[in-house]
Amino acid sequence: MTIQNTYANYQNVGNPGMQNLTQGNSLVVNSGEGATRQLLASESGAVCMFDRAAGIIYTLPSSPAVGTYFDFRVSVASTSALYKVITGVATNFIGGGVTGVSDVATTVDWFIATAASTVFIGLDATTKCGLIGGAFRMTAISTTVWQIDGVVVGSGTLATPFG
Repeated sequence: MTIQNTYANYQNVGNPGMQNLTQGNSLVVNSGEGATRQLLASESGAVCMFDRAAGIIYTLPSSPAVGTYFDFRVSVASTSALYKVITGVATNFIGGGVTGVSDVATTVDWFIATAASTVFIGLDATTKCGLIGGAFRMTAISTTVWQIDGVVVGSGTLATPFG
């Protein structure tokens, strides 16, 4: 389900009694309606939900403007497939890192995305941190590099979610 809740959309679709549902800079909420979702640069600031147990792949815009960003939230634990965010083209990369927290081993790890080679983050329901409560932000810091930061939740001995 994709909910585009900008004030302009409510005005344009003729809902005069509806209040603007935007909160802060979040203009769009993308929900796991299907297995894949291409994000648009015009949706910068969107909250992208990992809420489809069978997995979902979000693809970031290619050649984004610096400052373009997306927030990702895990609200349903993945089961049979990964929750994944991939770059739009092979020449775009992800740099930065996430803190991984294990709900079983009660440990904390730091996973680093190498800005010269990392092209995706993939979360599963166990060691690769696809459990409820995980959240991270991807921000374009150049037209070819996305910075990631956040906290993800897994179980057992955690492993890097980056590839």
